[in-house]
Amino acid sequence: MKTFVKFSGLTERAWVEGVPKGGAAGFVVEVPDSPCTLSVEAAARLAEIVPAEAEVWAVCRDPTPELIRRLFDEVGVDRIQVFGTVPPDLEFLETHHIVPSVPIRSELGDGTLPKVPTPEAHPILHLDSPGNPLALGSPFRPNWEICRGLVDAHPGRKLVLSGGLEPANVEEALVTVRPWGIDVSAGIESSPGQKDPRKMAAFVEAVLRAEPALP
Repeated sequence: MKTFVKFSGLTERAWVEGVPKGGAAGFVVEVPDSPCTLSVEAAARLAEIVPAEAEVWAVCRDPTPELIRRLFDEVGVDRIQVFGTVPPDLEFLETHHIVPSVPIRSELGDGTLPKVPTPEAHPILHLDSPGNPLALGSPFRPNWEICRGLVDAHPGRKLVLSGGLEPANVEEALVTVRPWGIDVSAGIESSPGQKDPRKMAAFVEAVLRAEPALP
């Protein structure tokens, strides 16, 4: 599978074991209003069973430098996805492995693309709906035309599409936006915080069906 697929909000061993090769397990850490939140210690235990062919990502909101360093040192994450503010004065390698989430409005508006951080600082960016998607598992879809505009404006940039994705629409999302990667949480759940292994498998199958049409 050539598309990077991240399953976010994982809290159970069986769900972690279902992460596809070449993808990532996303652990929401210290976000009290999320039904998927974990402590640093719980994330570290689950990180130990992430398949060797997959990455470990933490997902945070407005993290402190201390939390960032604990996630790298104690959990051993590969990336930290940040909603809100990335703290200043981090070491270069810390900043380089942080993935800011860029809020993308639902309406096209005047067509102006949002400004994004430079690839030198943050090689990977996450595109999601505005508001508080982390607490809800990103159930709302950002404007795909704006997302596609960012993909076209930044050729070769690793952009991860999120928001409102599910097995029924991920093929359309991939063909329309053509992101480097995709991220899903609520779209593979049976109820808030409860992942459904059948939906997880169906999501991967839908990605595979879409890939022959991708560049």
